[in-house]
Amino acid sequence: MFKKLAASPVIIAVLLTLALLLWLLSGDNYGAKEQAPAEQQASEQKLSLVETRWSDAEPYQLTRVAQGQVLPWRSVSIKAQQAGTVMALLTRQGDTVQQGARLLQLSDDGRSELLAQAQANLTLKKQELASARTLGKSQFLSETELTRLESELARAEAEFASARLALAQIEPVAPFAGVIDRRHIEVGDVVQVGTELLQLAQIDKLKVTAQIPQQHIGALQPGQQVKLRLLDGRQLNGELSFISYAADTATRSFYVEVTVANPELLRIAGGSATVEVQLEPVQAHLISPALLSLNSDGQLGVSVVNEQQQVEFYPVQIISADNEGARVTGLPERAQIITQGAGFVKPGDKVQVAGAKP
Repeated sequence: MFKKLAASPVIIAVLLTLALLLWLLSGDNYGAKEQAPAEQQASEQKLSLVETRWSDAEPYQLTRVAQGQVLPWRSVSIKAQQAGTVMALLTRQGDTVQQGARLLQLSDDGRSELLAQAQANLTLKKQELASARTLGKSQFLSETELTRLESELARAEAEFASARLALAQIEPVAPFAGVIDRRHIEVGDVVQVGTELLQLAQIDKLKVTAQIPQQHIGALQPGQQVKLRLLDGRQLNGELSFISYAADTATRSFYVEVTVANPELLRIAGGSATVEVQLEPVQAHLISPALLSLNSDGQLGVSVVNEQQQVEFYPVQIISADNEGARVTGLPERAQIITQGAGFVKPGDKVQVAGAKP
């Protein structure tokens, strides 16, 4: 049977045809493995579309605001230094007086006689000592006697000075130029040492005191200009004249004083005022608070597009905020701020700008 199959020419032809087909197929498969497929052109990556607005920094006047109290430049309560009866009032409430002006007069009560007696005793002791020194030169007086006379003279001088001061104190005088703000006595009143007589205030110059939080004190220095806003809307100009060197331990705030000229003698001492200390101007951008965001480190900032059309994040500091918007520092002098689409891009991304608004 094998011999019959081997001898059949048809079968041999079929086998040869199958072998040829297998060889051809194996050749195509090998060529496909050796030859790489044609490269396809990568589709161009689509850039994120953002809207921007150009912003230019402008000078902004920084201020620090605090509530303060308006005080007279100087104020003193004139008190009785001698006991007596009020004999005369030489000034009235509201009068302007000069330094050294007599304000009132108390009863003498024998003080003039005591002064005359003390002066006579002083004259006597001076003469006795002069005579003793002359005798001492002739060795007719001992050193001990001379020393006793010198001691008596010193006592007489002290008694005279005390009597003269007591007489002067029955007519109190103004220690400085000012206004009689209050009068506490009337003619005929009997006063004792320490009784309040008058209140004298200097108001041609005022002093405004305030407390500044410790985080703001570093920006202040004496000489800075200050604006004061009174409750009735009036404004005054002053100068920061003093800053305490140590903070209040309870409030952690620093005491400051502002000097304000008051040539018109406005009746504002004792009231309150808003203190606005004007700092050095800074370059700041005015933006909408909605453009502020936080980066991965929790820093507050603004996203901008640089010259390479890439996103940059700038940390900023808010220095003021009002109805117009927020003023911030930390951006370049001129910045292309992203107004739409900032939430879909990150720093370093290249973006397509839809059109920067001026």
